[in-house]
Amino acid sequence: MDTLTTDKPKKSFKIALPESLKDTLIKITGLFLFAFKSIKELIKPPYEFSETVKQFYQIGYKSFSLIAVTGFIIGLTLTLQSIPTLQKFGAASLVPSMVALAVILEIGPVITALIFAGKIGSGIGAELGSMKVTEQIDAMEVSGCNPFKFLVVTRVTAATLMLPLLVILADMIALLGGFVAFNITQSMSLKSF
Repeated sequence: MDTLTTDKPKKSFKIALPESLKDTLIKITGLFLFAFKSIKELIKPPYEFSETVKQFYQIGYKSFSLIAVTGFIIGLTLTLQSIPTLQKFGAASLVPSMVALAVILEIGPVITALIFAGKIGSGIGAELGSMKVTEQIDAMEVSGCNPFKFLVVTRVTAATLMLPLLVILADMIALLGGFVAFNITQSMSLKSF
């Protein structure tokens, strides 16, 4: 019996990723490379201490008033909204601990980070965009200065270190707002609150 051997072309299987997944992976890779380059430039001398301190002032101090007002309103509103509900169950004395847990664990950090990202992110984007349009970044490169280290690393460092401090301050001010709101309906000392 004759056996026929036929050479069938081999099929190659290629995994085709959807475009949205490719774009997502490219963005994640870009963020990873950006973080790696930022950390590498942060460690490598020369250090830009004076520019970093300037960015601490720009990012932290100039954001404090907006974050303080927002924190106070959050504490005030959360307390005023919680009192009637908890009074129905005779648990109005639990309002301070509920507000403290809600503000410190969830609401304070999230709202502070959102405001921080909106205000600081747009400010940095506008500043660096105008520097690019007016060719100041190119001038820094020509003069031998590392624009990534001077412009990016200092801002990333200042933002990274200032955000936790602003969250702590916003939480304290939110708790003060909760105390004020609680004393509108009932009386309690600050120490007891």
